[in-house]
Amino acid sequence: MMDQKWPVEAIQKKVAEQREAIITFLRDIVAIPSMDSQLKDVGERIAAEMRKLGYDEVRFDVMGNILGRIGSGPKVIVFDSHIDTVGIGDPAEWTHDPFKGKIEDGIFYGRGACDEKGSTPGMVYGLAIARDLGLLDGWTVYYFGNMEEWCDGIAPNAFVEVDPKVRPDFVVIGEPTKMNVYRGHKGRIELKVVAKGRSAHAASNHLGDNAIYNLLPVIAGIRDLEPKLGDHPFLGHGKITVSDMEVKTPSINAVPDEAVIYIDRRMTFGETKEEAIAQVEALIPEASRGKVKVEALFYDEPSYTGFVFPVDKYFPAWAMEEGHPLVEAGQMVRRLIGLPDRPSGKWNFSTNGIYWAGKAGIPSIGFGPGDEETAHTIIDSVPVDDAVNATAFYALLPAVLKQQANL
Repeated sequence: MMDQKWPVEAIQKKVAEQREAIITFLRDIVAIPSMDSQLKDVGERIAAEMRKLGYDEVRFDVMGNILGRIGSGPKVIVFDSHIDTVGIGDPAEWTHDPFKGKIEDGIFYGRGACDEKGSTPGMVYGLAIARDLGLLDGWTVYYFGNMEEWCDGIAPNAFVEVDPKVRPDFVVIGEPTKMNVYRGHKGRIELKVVAKGRSAHAASNHLGDNAIYNLLPVIAGIRDLEPKLGDHPFLGHGKITVSDMEVKTPSINAVPDEAVIYIDRRMTFGETKEEAIAQVEALIPEASRGKVKVEALFYDEPSYTGFVFPVDKYFPAWAMEEGHPLVEAGQMVRRLIGLPDRPSGKWNFSTNGIYWAGKAGIPSIGFGPGDEETAHTIIDSVPVDDAVNATAFYALLPAVLKQQANL
């Protein structure tokens, strides 16, 4: 089928007709706080919109993520958008209410507008438009509004292995891509280094062994380690950062007997989690080996429903080939809906792609409105026109992919 035969004008006409509903929906879901993975209320609002649009199935899964399904074809595609957000930090730093938001010069500002509620309205409406225009023949499509901020990949892992126990054939991740097609990002592992010491009164500190001081060589070594890390022509250079610190001490007038640092280690292709751990262990001075230990972190926090899904906090790097049918279909859809030609790209941060593609090997791409550089900031934002126009991309992709992959 030639490009000009795709019903692009019909899709864009429907998007234009629903523009105000899409914008209202976006503003409504940003107005509902969903920090710390507490997404029940915003999930209910999304569920109401999907029911209004006539989805075949709308429900929460056992973890508390919201699912919407259209169709029952043999091929499955998931549209993944996490709807939890980070906190707002100091409210005094915001120039607007982070939940009421504001529209200024065509940009909608609010907590989660970019990361990642901005993709939800386009996905929810786009899949309904695709159904209405007969573009979902042979497909089962899911909208998957999930929790991601505190442990990448845990929600899709449960989607495949626990509920609804569906392994999709393809995934579209709605993290911000500036309306470009993204096809990968670095992985990461979260570590902690625990140093033991011996407490003493600060007035007699010579009798103690300061746990903080035992960590200083490791901290300095991490600061200087990055130039020695791996590199990859597409994913880029490895990264390492001391991201947090905790100290246990009897009082502020005592020598601390335990100190812990947390490490965010971004891993490019060719780096393994064993290597990443060994690199940090090598920074511990020989004399401190008995009292300083490196540990990989483990996530077993219950979701707001009480569901627990224990996983290592290791997230592998992933990248799709430029010539993969899913990537090519995404690029074709961009051209069809009038976006300028641009090469496919990658995220700097991490997404649920670490499970979909990195662990499960499921072909995945990213496409979403917004610029990741505004994520987690007081200018968290998305261009209104992009949030609306992304709807056309999501609506057309399954049909184009079906042809591109000869499904």
